[in-house]
Amino acid sequence: MSADDRAPKPPREIVSFVRRGERLSSGRQKAWDRWSQRYVLDPARGERDTVPGPEASFDLEEIFGRRAELVVEVGSGLGENIAAAAAEHPERDHLAVEVYRPGLAQTLSRLERAGLPENVRLLPLDAQRSLPVLLPEASIAQLWVYFSDPWPKSRHHKRRLINPPFLDAVLPLLADGATFRLATDWAQYAHHMRHFLDAREELELAHPEGPRPGDHSSDAVPEGMPRTGWAPRFEGRVKTSFEAKGRSAGRLVWDLAYTRVPRQSGSAPT
Repeated sequence: MSADDRAPKPPREIVSFVRRGERLSSGRQKAWDRWSQRYVLDPARGERDTVPGPEASFDLEEIFGRRAELVVEVGSGLGENIAAAAAEHPERDHLAVEVYRPGLAQTLSRLERAGLPENVRLLPLDAQRSLPVLLPEASIAQLWVYFSDPWPKSRHHKRRLINPPFLDAVLPLLADGATFRLATDWAQYAHHMRHFLDAREELELAHPEGPRPGDHSSDAVPEGMPRTGWAPRFEGRVKTSFEAKGRSAGRLVWDLAYTRVPRQSGSAPT
């Protein structure tokens, strides 16, 4: 046995996603062929194809051709929400982060049907590893995480997106006063999110007196679930297939909104 064989292997990195089949249907392939060069960003890659290289960076003004409020959606799925938001709000710029290629292709198809808005780009990378590399501090005005994988089994909770490593990565990117919006249809995941988000000194609840969305759900509501602090359903969020599926199964939809606390004087980015 060589010394290399005996050397301990580095721990396997925990990620919040699983790469599923990348094969595209004919319709999605056509959308990809027509519009991926226009909308899908392609920064230099690092050790994996979902991680940017150390030399990668973004110039937002160059990407969008202007300086405007930036909205980032992590886990944009099939693009229902981000395509509608970009078309509805041309005054904002939108960045959709999604590692699932068929989802990106479907988003391109939706953008085509929405009139090809110029104020949106797609990033096919791991948000936790890429956003701190590519975006400057305090550059995000709104951060959206809707219906991310709840990883319901206890042994998989470490794979949930809303965990300390992700928050450590993205909270510095929020501008003072920025809004962080989240939603899930799994009560246990909602409880998990409240546990970690409420503890962050960078964030404060936008609706501290907001009531629960209800008391009866087809999934078990954990003991100790906060009765207040919940946000009303965000009018700017399209009812996606994920939300419809949860509601049809009898689950409540738990909305959250936080505001980025202003940085102390002298600590704001230059």
